[in-house]
Amino acid sequence: QVQLVESGGGLVQAGGSLRLSCAASGSIFSINTMGWYRQAPGKQRELVARITSGGTTNYADSVKGRFTISRDNAKNMVYLQMNSLKPEDTAVYYCNADIRRSRSDYTFRNSWGQGTQVTVSS
Repeated sequence: QVQLVESGGGLVQAGGSLRLSCAASGSIFSINTMGWYRQAPGKQRELVARITSGGTTNYADSVKGRFTISRDNAKNMVYLQMNSLKPEDTAVYYCNADIRRSRSDYTFRNSWGQGTQVTVSS
């Protein structure tokens, strides 16, 4: 079993900052890409940012220059630093990871966290 647990969400005023964290635990041999997605009410889930095990990143155009994704491979954690937050960033933010569970299992399986609410007030 693998578990992804997000933390760091909350209520912040426009222009403020939040830092989200996601910890992966359980049966983990290695993790490939980790990422953050978000889903606002009435909208589809969308990619916010992702980072490979080698540190290559990509971002949604709407967050470029404001959000920074990073990871700690030794701790199986991924972070999202969110600055200059806008009301349109309000959403549930989900952690996502491609995880290989054992040395004998060569498949990377995609896992999701339960999500953390981010609310930006105007």
